[in-house]
Formats: sequence, C-alpha cells, structure tokens
Amino acid sequence: MVAHNGKQKIWAMLEACRIRPNSCLLVHSAFRRFSRAGFAVDDVLEALTDYMSAGTLLLPTMSWRYTNQKNPFFHEISTPSNTGILSEGFRQNLAERRSLHPTHSVAGIGRDLDYFLGEHHLDRTPCGARSPFKRLIDADGQILMMGIGMDCCTLLHQAEEEVAIDVYLKGESEAVEYTSTDRNNVDHKVTVRHHYLMKRNYWQYQDRLHYGGQLRSVRCGAPICNGFDARDLSALAIESLRADKFAVLGCDGDRYRMM
Repeated sequence: MVAHNGKQKIWAMLEACRIRPNSCLLVHSAFRRFSRAGFAVDDVLEALTDYMSAGTLLLPTMSWRYTNQKNPFFHEISTPSNTGILSEGFRQNLAERRSLHPTHSVAGIGRDLDYFLGEHHLDRTPCGARSPFKRLIDADGQILMMGIGMDCCTLLHQAEEEVAIDVYLKGESEAVEYTSTDRNNVDHKVTVRHHYLMKRNYWQYQDRLHYGGQLRSVRCGAPICNGFDARDLSALAIESLRADKFAVLGCDGDRYRMM
C-alpha cells in the first residue's frame, strides 16, 4: 500500500526533482490527488522535513480569505491559512515560525528563518524585497509544485512587483492597514498594497522552464511534481516583463486564471 511506503516515495520524488537537502525549499501543494493515491498528510510532511533537515523548508500559509479589509487582523499562531491541507498541517504542527505578512504569510522550519521570514511585514507589498519570495531567489533556493500548477506559484508576483509594480498592484491610496500580532502577542502595524485581480497566464513560464531544461517533472503515484530553481523562474519572468510589462497577462486563446 502507498500509505506504508509514502515517505519513501516522497523522498524518491525529491531526489528525482534534484532538490538540494541543504538549500531552502518552498513547497506549493494541492493534496487531493495525493490523498486519492493513498498518501497521508503526516507522512508527506515528515518526509519533507526529514529530507530538508539540513536546510530550510518553507510552505505558504496565506490567509487572505480570513484577513482582509473587512477583518484587518492577523495572528501568527491562530489565523488559519487558506493554501491547502498540507500547508495548514505544517503551520499547526511543525512550523517554527511564520512571517507576519497579514495576507501572504509563509511558515518555515530549519535554518535562517529570521532571514527568510523576519522582515516580510516591513514591505508594503506581498512579495517585496524583504519577502520570503525575493529572499528565496537571493539565497539560490528551490521551488517544488506538488500536484499543483504554475498558476499557484507566488514567486511570479515578485517579478511583477520588481518590474511593473503600478501595472499589477493597486496604488498607495488604496493600501490597507492591518494589525499583525506575533507569537508573543506583540502587535505590528502593517500597510499593504494589494494585487489587482487580472487574467494572469503563469503556465507560460512552466513551458519555458521545460523547454530550457530547467524543469524536473516527476510522477509521484498519480500526482505530478515539478521542481526548479527560484532564480531560473525569476530570470525568465523578469526578462519577459522588461521586454513587455504586460507579459504575464493572458491573451485571447491563452490559458489563464483570474487572480
């Protein structure tokens, strides 16, 4: 049965995706297909944390469904995430720290958590220079998409913010003020410019990584996992946006997602 050797299968998938155990890994996930294939959440999380025990493991714990303009309060410990059962299990049971960004937080375990997570709330945008997403690039980290498409890869927002912030983010006059409370119950005032809801075609970058030999795709039972270096994706996105600031937007006939 898969449940019996699920951890070994996840470990083998990580190796096949050439994930470096001593690096920083950001994992995006959708667990439904893993569950149907017999994988257990606890086994998958244990495999991920064991594999990355010499490095840093990050999972997104975004909470924009719970923390928003109508409810501008975030707590590092008690605010749930809306990024899936794997991220929520990690947040509740394994994470040693969670960034204090009220809508786009990231949780982590391992080395250098202060560097990756400690200043996220100081940026006025979700994916700014002090966010885990930018620091993942700077640290030569990696990304793993587990059973989920490139449309869920938050790192691409970082490229939007770096190259064409006024195209993709609302202006300062529409910024929202939040109160983020850390695990010691200290309040932090956070002001955030939010992304516009737009037709974004992020799948194009999965194709470009594939054609460039920079994407490692591995079937883990039924689900497909894609691993790649954060710098490779960032470079492709920034190059395309510098050539055309509307490059990430879907055109007629493109596959896109409103986000």
